[in-house]
Amino acid sequence: MTFFMQQLLRNLQTYIRADFRVDLYLSTTLLLAGLITFNYTLDFEDTYIDAYRGSWQRPVCYMLLYASAYYAAMLLWTYFHRRMDIWRNHRFWLHTGFGWVFYGFYAGFYGYNDWSRHLLDGQIYIFAFYCLSNLHSVVTLVLPLLLYYWFIDRYPSYFYGLKPKRDGLLVYATLLAMMVPVVAFASFQPSFLDFYPTYKDTMANEYLGVPEWVTALVYELAYGWDFLPTELMFRGFLLIGLARLVQKGDQTPGVVLPMVVAYASIHFGKPLGETVSSVFGGYLLGVLALYTRSIWGGLLIHLSIAWLMDGAAFLQQWFRQ
Repeated sequence: MTFFMQQLLRNLQTYIRADFRVDLYLSTTLLLAGLITFNYTLDFEDTYIDAYRGSWQRPVCYMLLYASAYYAAMLLWTYFHRRMDIWRNHRFWLHTGFGWVFYGFYAGFYGYNDWSRHLLDGQIYIFAFYCLSNLHSVVTLVLPLLLYYWFIDRYPSYFYGLKPKRDGLLVYATLLAMMVPVVAFASFQPSFLDFYPTYKDTMANEYLGVPEWVTALVYELAYGWDFLPTELMFRGFLLIGLARLVQKGDQTPGVVLPMVVAYASIHFGKPLGETVSSVFGGYLLGVLALYTRSIWGGLLIHLSIAWLMDGAAFLQQWFRQ
């Protein structure tokens, strides 16, 4: 395991050495700072974009927000690395344009609200709402990306990094093990228990006539699924899928920094600290996904930490009963 960790740390060092330019990274940092300041000063996402909830305008707003952040960062990278030819590459526009249209649709979709109201005549509306809000990506994002891969972008790989690879998994398992004591410590904090577990008692188990652990398990599986579309889009589609379309010779493909800026922007509705940390986490996971050609490491990290936090909160509740 130490060997694989050292190998991937060397890959990280190699990528930074090839990609790093003071002017590029400083400009990208200023772009990120401007976007973050704009959002959290005006509360832009929660106040303005979410005001269109249930309207076709909400997906369009999300698409414009994320795509603008992405293309602005890509413009900086292509300018400082003298790769303006990328903008003349029609495959680049087709690939990224398709991705942002459907990611905006996924992010702004609110049809699961009506689905929840009609499921069992609304008798389990809240439970269904929580579950379907995590599961709708099956049709709003994952299926479109799969169809794109089958009919437009088929190549000798496994659907944008969904094939597990042992070297990446071992490294991420090590990183995950380091997070266990952090989550355990956090679970004793009142602020942690105010938010976790994300599963809430909706009385659905009583209506369905099953033990509560069954509805909790169903919810947690749905909750876990929702991490797949994010990894598939950002570390798979925008990194592994795009890199081969824009790479020129041995030069770094330049897909990590734009992805990081866009990845930070999808956290704008969350606490500021989480958005800032997503910049560093997104960069690390992006570089490692690029070298391992697999998104399973990042998926393992996200899933395991999410379930660890819920699990720790469940244990706290159980011991306090």
